Formats: sequence, C-alpha cells, structure tokens
Amino acid sequence: MSIRRSAAAAAVLVALTATACGTQRDGPTRTQGAAPAPSFTPRPTCAQAAEVPVAVPSSPAPSVDNGRTRENVDAPPNYADNHAYRTQAPLAADSRAQGEASAALIRKELEKARAEGDFRDERIAAALRNLGCGKEHGVYIGYGFYSVHTGVACVSGRFTAEELTGEVHGAYAEPQPGTGPCVENRGGH
Repeated sequence: MSIRRSAAAAAVLVALTATACGTQRDGPTRTQGAAPAPSFTPRPTCAQAAEVPVAVPSSPAPSVDNGRTRENVDAPPNYADNHAYRTQAPLAADSRAQGEASAALIRKELEKARAEGDFRDERIAAALRNLGCGKEHGVYIGYGFYSVHTGVACVSGRFTAEELTGEVHGAYAEPQPGTGPCVENRGGH
C-alpha cells in the first residue's frame, strides 16, 4: 500500500513540476536584453548638475607601516562595535563627483541668499527647493546647518553670516532620528 502512495505522490509531483516549469501567468513579459527592475526603490534626485566632471579613481595611499596593522592600545575593546552607528556609506569615485557637482549647485544657490543678507533657516529651505530638494530628499535644516540627500550622495554644511560650507559624504548607517539620512547620530543605539 505504501508503494502505491509513493508512486502516486511521485507522479503528482512530476506532473506539477512539468506544468509549472517555464510558464509565466501574470505580469509583463521580459524582452531579451532588458535589465531587470531594481529590487529597491531608488532615492529621488535633486540638485543634479547638467555636466558632471569625470571622476578620476584614486589610488590607495602608501602604507606607512609596510602593510602591518597596528592596534590602537588607547581604544576600549568594543569601540568600533559601539560606534558602528556613525558609519557612512562609501562613495564610489563617480558618486563623489556627482555629489561635488551637487554641492557646487547648492553653494551657488546659497550664495544668492548670502548676497541678500538672509541667513534664516527658511531661506536655506527656499534655496534647496529651488534645486528641487524637498522632504522626500531627507532635507534637514536647523540653526544654520543643512543636509540633503541628492539621490546620489549627501551634502551637508553650515550657512551663517560667518561661514558657508558644504561637505559631500555617504548616508549614515543610523542617522539621527527625525532628521534624514545625512545627519550624524548624536547618541547611540
């Protein structure tokens, strides 16, 4: 009796796999050579320059200690683990070049506000909106500090009567809650 059940089960399994293999019931058909859709939703872009300088790949800096790693004897044993939340995503050379081009656009727009003598946070927000950067880009502004994710890289800096800065960097692993992906977490996890 168990041989009949095993044979019947095997026949059903073969029939199911033979009919299901290679068929696609619903959804669009993929044409040959078409790229698959990304498995994530890419960030929206803003502050994108029409022309981006060609990125030159950098070579690693020469090793001072001939490739040997030295342990920091002053650091606590779990320092790296305890500060991993401050880790920034790495930027490839082309992403960094795009980020630098975006930072130049942002600086140019903020220079207009500086010429007007308007250093309010609302004016920073208006300058970023002029470049198409809004809430969906993780814009954070507070007390002369600004940060925005351009869809490629983070641009963060200060805009006050005394200074106008901009830094290009990767998004933080665990950004400050409620601020967007480009603000370093002041606490921990």
